Amino acid sequence: MAPAHAEIARRTFATPPPQVKHSDLPVHEYHQYSDTTMDRMLESLETLLDDMADPEYEVEYGSGVLTLRLGSKGTYVINKQPPNKQIWLSSPFSGPKRYDYDPRTDGWVYYRDGTSLNDLLNQELSDVLERKVDLGLTNVSSQVS
Repeated sequence: MAPAHAEIARRTFATPPPQVKHSDLPVHEYHQYSDTTMDRMLESLETLLDDMADPEYEVEYGSGVLTLRLGSKGTYVINKQPPNKQIWLSSPFSGPKRYDYDPRTDGWVYYRDGTSLNDLLNQELSDVLERKVDLGLTNVSSQVS
C-alpha cells in the first residue's frame, strides 16, 4: 500500500532551450545564395573526386540534396531547408548542424559555435582525404550569377 503522501521525484535539466534565430533574408535571396553555394560545392567536389579517382567516392545532387559518399569513411548529406532559410549538414564526423546565411561574413554560419560551413567542410575533408581541400564557399553573394 502506498503512503498517503507519496513524494514525486522531479528532475530538472540544465539544457538550454533551442536558440532559434529567424532569418530576415528575403526568400529570393535565400534561394540565390543557397543555390549558388550548393552548385559551387558540387562543382568543387566533382573536381576533387575526379582528381582522386577512387571508385568508392561519389557525389550527387538533386532536389536540393547533395550526397557525398566516401566509402568506409562515411557519407555527408547537405541539403537546403527553404522553410528555415538554412542549409543543413549531416557529417559522419561532427554530426548534424544547421547553417544560416550571415551577411557580415557573406557565408553560411552555424550560430551555436560560429563555425562556417566552408571552414568545417574544408577541415573535415582535408583530414579524411589526407590532402588540402578548399571548396570555395566564401563570398557567396559575389558568386551569384
